Amino acid sequence: MNQTLLVEIQTEELPPKALVKLGAAFANGIANGLKARDFLEGDSVATAHATPRRLAVTITNVRGTSPDKTIREKVLPVSVALDKDGNPSAPLAKKLAALGFPDLQVADLERAQDGKAESFFYTYTAAGSALAGALQDVLAETVSKLPIPKVMSYQRPDGATVQFVRPVHLLLALHGEQVLPLSLLGLEAGRQTMGHRFLSHGGEITVPHANQYAHVLESEGKVLSSAEARKESIRKQLLEKAGSDQVLMPESLLDEVAALVEWPVVYECRFEDEFLSVPQECLILTMQTNQKYFALTDSAGKLRSRFLIVSNLETSDPSAIIGGNERVVRPRLSDAKFFFEQDKKKTLESRLPLLGNVVYHNKLGTQAERSERVTILASSIARRLGYDVPLAERGARLAKADLLTDMVGEFPELQGIMGTYYARHDGEHEEVAKAASEHYQPRFAGDALPSTNTGLVVALADKLETLVGIWAIGLQPTGEKDPFALRRHALGVMRMLVEKRLPLAISELLGEAVAVFEGQAAFKDPRHEVTAFMLDRLRGMLRERGFSPNEVEAVLAQNPDRVDDVVQRLEAVQAFAALPESASLAAANKRITNILKKNEDAMPQDASIRQELLVEAAEKALAARMQQLEGDVDSAFAGSDFTGALKTLALMKEEVDAFFNDVMVMADDIALRNNRLALLSKLHRMMNRVADISKLAA
Repeated sequence: MNQTLLVEIQTEELPPKALVKLGAAFANGIANGLKARDFLEGDSVATAHATPRRLAVTITNVRGTSPDKTIREKVLPVSVALDKDGNPSAPLAKKLAALGFPDLQVADLERAQDGKAESFFYTYTAAGSALAGALQDVLAETVSKLPIPKVMSYQRPDGATVQFVRPVHLLLALHGEQVLPLSLLGLEAGRQTMGHRFLSHGGEITVPHANQYAHVLESEGKVLSSAEARKESIRKQLLEKAGSDQVLMPESLLDEVAALVEWPVVYECRFEDEFLSVPQECLILTMQTNQKYFALTDSAGKLRSRFLIVSNLETSDPSAIIGGNERVVRPRLSDAKFFFEQDKKKTLESRLPLLGNVVYHNKLGTQAERSERVTILASSIARRLGYDVPLAERGARLAKADLLTDMVGEFPELQGIMGTYYARHDGEHEEVAKAASEHYQPRFAGDALPSTNTGLVVALADKLETLVGIWAIGLQPTGEKDPFALRRHALGVMRMLVEKRLPLAISELLGEAVAVFEGQAAFKDPRHEVTAFMLDRLRGMLRERGFSPNEVEAVLAQNPDRVDDVVQRLEAVQAFAALPESASLAAANKRITNILKKNEDAMPQDASIRQELLVEAAEKALAARMQQLEGDVDSAFAGSDFTGALKTLALMKEEVDAFFNDVMVMADDIALRNNRLALLSKLHRMMNRVADISKLAA
């Protein structure tokens, strides 16, 4: 009979950062194991339950016995099963005995073709197996494969030593209301579990039926068994407590806190206003990282002196909980204030010589040497763009100085952010101060780009220096491994070039980046590989923005050296692709590309179109049409009206079609042939100024 299955392991507190993965692996392992053994119906649903003190799964519509199966077993090749006289051989008798059918006769076997030879087969019906026996194997297999961060050895009351992520106290296994006779880690399965350590009614809780598991735990045990339910409860309570303020609740923090409690309750706490003189990023980070608290800001984003905590205890008088947490957070905030005040006693500039003591990479020198390379690059980029060069140089030189501060030493996540605060305190120009944090941007997909010119050029210089330097010493990304975040750096460079419409050539940027490493030992010029790598990141970025692979390839197949107008070219390609003439012209362009490629060696390099050699009406008409439209195409292209340029090309459809219908390009007369190739070569250049439209051909 089909019933809901429940399996639960009740443990000591599980590691919070691993809880969700452990819960999912436990549920999926059991569900997949039973599915492979044919115990699940097509509509069976597995639900993971994971709390700080349990891993569990409920699966609906689970069979008590797996279905009987018809099995066709290959016995032996006929040549082996029968001797030369056609009588059953000793190997046949041995094989049948091994299969569990010692009394079978040759007449009971099926003789059938098996590839090029014949073999004996036996078909029989295997009775289904009981759920308990199969589940015992599945449970052991699942537990052995759990993604346990660190295995713990502990001793059972009977003296046996077992290993698991944490000590296990109870094993629960129900199929409907029936207890399944399972064992695990020295425990025998029952129908008892444990509720909340403090809020439960006390002692073990009996689960009468697998369907009632979550309800019984919540009503009698004060435990929300679903990690997602606890997370959403926390989110709702945080928003209610925050009122008109904004609550900072990163998903990673919500996940971790939900894995720390079984019955989440949110309380409000406060700290002294004097701590608000410290940069709020420091206070927020220490509250989130060290204490798992949720900071509050006003509508303008300014930190409030009240914060929210998630407790595992519900009480009518939470004063002791609130007071305890306020006492705990105060030393953390005091430390942050102390670091901030101490750091301000030394300017960023005074710290620069100490960068010479910080190794960046043993093959690329110190942070001081790296800072000098970035400064040279930033200066050059600023000069190319017409930005303030002294500001760019100053911003680049001070960008890494905050690495030597106490605050960043305690909280590495604040690098750059603290540099901005300290630069302002030192009286540096605002763009120089902002460059300390903005040069790390974009830090992740979707992150904002630098807002200032100085921040922009330092960010470009920093990422280009990293790309070229790390690649040159052979540490480019491999597979999923990218320890120096070169993919993120390359994407950041391409985003800045494209979104800021910077008129900078990739080849020149990389050339200057290579130049700053002049004289560096073991340096191999990586420009070719890095260029391809950067364009690949750009391809992905453009596809994510909704452009089709063919459209992207039409623009990037030409390996553009400048990408500031790549989006405008793509929009023009999209508009061209929507025209009724586009398919025909794309196909013709592809044909022209192939013809020219096959004849590139035979064509004179300076081939020009000779009017007297245009003898066919169709080639005369095409040449005339090209001459008529050439000025319009040139004018549109010069004005960056890429859509207009491609739409003008669409006006040549009839002449292009007629040319390929009526003209033999590869004429026997070499002069005629070369003249027609020259005509196609000019047409090809006209058609591909904006993009390689042959890539649009199906």
